[in-house]
Amino acid sequence: MLKRLILSREALLFGAIAILCALIATRFPGFVAPSNLMRVFNDTSPLILLAIGQMIVILTKCIDLSVAANLALTGMCVAMLNTAYPGLPIAVILVIAVGLGAVMGMFNGILVWKLAIPPIVVTLGTMTIFRGIIFLVSDGNWVNSHEMSASFKAFSRSEFLGLPMLSWTAILAVIVFTLVMTRTTLGRGFYAVGGNPHAATYTGLNVGRSQFWAFTISGALAGLTGYLWVSRYAVAYVDLAGGFELDVVAACVIGGISIAGGIGTVGGAVLGALFLGVIKNALPVVNISPFWQLAISGAAIIIAVIVNARAGREKGRIILKSAEKPA
Repeated sequence: MLKRLILSREALLFGAIAILCALIATRFPGFVAPSNLMRVFNDTSPLILLAIGQMIVILTKCIDLSVAANLALTGMCVAMLNTAYPGLPIAVILVIAVGLGAVMGMFNGILVWKLAIPPIVVTLGTMTIFRGIIFLVSDGNWVNSHEMSASFKAFSRSEFLGLPMLSWTAILAVIVFTLVMTRTTLGRGFYAVGGNPHAATYTGLNVGRSQFWAFTISGALAGLTGYLWVSRYAVAYVDLAGGFELDVVAACVIGGISIAGGIGTVGGAVLGALFLGVIKNALPVVNISPFWQLAISGAAIIIAVIVNARAGREKGRIILKSAEKPA
């Protein structure tokens, strides 16, 4: 049991993050200071939230490439709402953000479920649609800091026990979805649908409905992240979080979530996000241009897919060997 825990994907990834931090600390010791590590976690919190939603979608043999566009559209809508009604309570804005994101996720889910359109085609299309809607509702204009109310900007930055609310939101999401995925019928259904859709159907699970709820959850988390992102950076514009969907997919794949579906954990998605977060924050420290981040994310996806594929083949050989022994 202990050996299996030590050799698990999560443990190995945690070790890789620790080694990476140690190497960076040789050039910049302040990087591993607790206060700086807390800032790195806070910077990575939006990626963690989106990676959790993407993980659930990937578990069902789908993919959601519209999460960043969902984030941007929701962020723009709540920012414009705040400028029109600055006295609107933050709780109401949070509900609207989550609801709007969930509706966009439902739209993806319905197209995949009812029309049987491949998820990658659906979400590539909706990614473009959502970006276009941002331009239509904003007329291409930005919503800047001076147009936002103080309370709107303060929520994600306000601290509790030394951590900003953005970080606490990510921590809460990790706890909630760990319980959902390990202790509820819905969570087990996601694994069953992705692991063996035909067997899941025979046991009474509706594959399309499970995928629909996976997209809905992913959309809701993207909507929540949209408000938190705009609140923290105090700006909303058409290209907000452009290309961020690549980082989200990379975080999942690096964290051991299988693109083939049915395999992965919330912890793996979080560690994958933190791995990319450490790299992103370390690039300026080691004098590497941040523009290399996309190339690093792409390379990380390819390497992780190769590692996952080799691990799958190795498991297959072990099963065959164990089957041969009794004969």
